[in-house]
Amino acid sequence: MHGILLIDKPKGLTSYDVVRQVKRIFSVRKVGHAGTLDPLATGVLIVALGDATKILQFLLVDDKGYRATLKLGETTDTFDALGRELIKKPVPPLDIDSIDRFCSAFRGTIEQQPPMYSALKRDGVPLYKLARQGLEVERESRSVTITRLAVIAVYSPFVTIEVDCSKGTYIRSLVHDLGISIGCGAHLTELCRLRSGRFTIDQCHRLDDLKQLDSPADALLSYSEALADFPAVELDEPALKALTFGIPPQEVQCRLQQPLTDGERVRLIDQKDRLVAVADYQPFRHSEKRGDFRLIRVFQDQFVGD
Repeated sequence: MHGILLIDKPKGLTSYDVVRQVKRIFSVRKVGHAGTLDPLATGVLIVALGDATKILQFLLVDDKGYRATLKLGETTDTFDALGRELIKKPVPPLDIDSIDRFCSAFRGTIEQQPPMYSALKRDGVPLYKLARQGLEVERESRSVTITRLAVIAVYSPFVTIEVDCSKGTYIRSLVHDLGISIGCGAHLTELCRLRSGRFTIDQCHRLDDLKQLDSPADALLSYSEALADFPAVELDEPALKALTFGIPPQEVQCRLQQPLTDGERVRLIDQKDRLVAVADYQPFRHSEKRGDFRLIRVFQDQFVGD
């Protein structure tokens, strides 16, 4: 069984807990996921079954959307409500407009330091394991992009925000840094991933509901459906045959569903809309004489539905 599954992760489970349950529900051994969610978090978790794990690399780069609730006046060692309280300060009078002014410094491309309690590794050891030993190591800041940061509600000391951001953004760190900017500290109390790429929480399945389905496989998306953000390029039979030998197609062998720009990532499909490869459209390459596409990954025998 192969395909992509959209799960509304419940609070209290790790992403790996979800993977284990999916393995049991679908009776498959090979399951992976894209975009880890902390136990505190709920919402969109993309899960791949069987050989569909091969397309996770193309789903990991998508931007995300979140709704988060933070508590002002308290900081914790994990930056969220699951951690140990460190500092407690009085909360100044604040409303949506005043908090929004503090948020303005975090919109756009910013430098963000990952939290110690994270799955990032230092010399092969996850940071959270070092943190549990009372150790703190230097973490290199990374550039992330906050395309939207909106204050939804203020009910002091709690604030609800919505965030659209690039891959790799830590909402816990954003909340922690916002608390420092306000001057009283803050930590995350609730988090829901509303969107991962084009997939929204309304499209997701609850684990309990999957257990009740007569045919859980009906909940799976095909490879091509999962990568529908990539323009489709349909290949003729000679191009499909050549592709099995790793030969990229020429544009004259393709039916384009829309005009392409140089460098655009596409999905190469057969006449039944089954994904056969992911490629970049590069009609003016000089490094390779064959074809107008640079192959990224070929799925020779991975036709969902066969």
